[in-house]
Amino acid sequence: MTKAERQLIFDKYNGRCAYCGCMLTRGWHVDHLKPIRRKQYKKGECRYPQRDCMENFMPACASCNINKHAMKLEDFRQLVAGFMKHLNERNTQYKIAKRYGLVVEQEQPVVFYFERMIS
Repeated sequence: MTKAERQLIFDKYNGRCAYCGCMLTRGWHVDHLKPIRRKQYKKGECRYPQRDCMENFMPACASCNINKHAMKLEDFRQLVAGFMKHLNERNTQYKIAKRYGLVVEQEQPVVFYFERMIS
């Protein structure tokens, strides 16, 4: 990918992650909105090569891209929606911070930044 192509992808959402909306910093990733599925294929090959195109590239912060991995968008949405439940079940520091009022939970649907931008 050329530097100019990376810049176009970066500019797609004004230097923000397409998923969480944070400002992108050095080391940001280029994600495939619809996964190309490299897993189980020879190096350099993928299952959906037609998806390896500018229209399918999304600017992403490292944490969103790493968590999304090769998931479909709806699977990633479900993963993010389950984070609060997981924190409440397994993370003692989170539960203590919540008891002290440092964390206020909000039940709401997961809407990605790029979805808010196109509405």
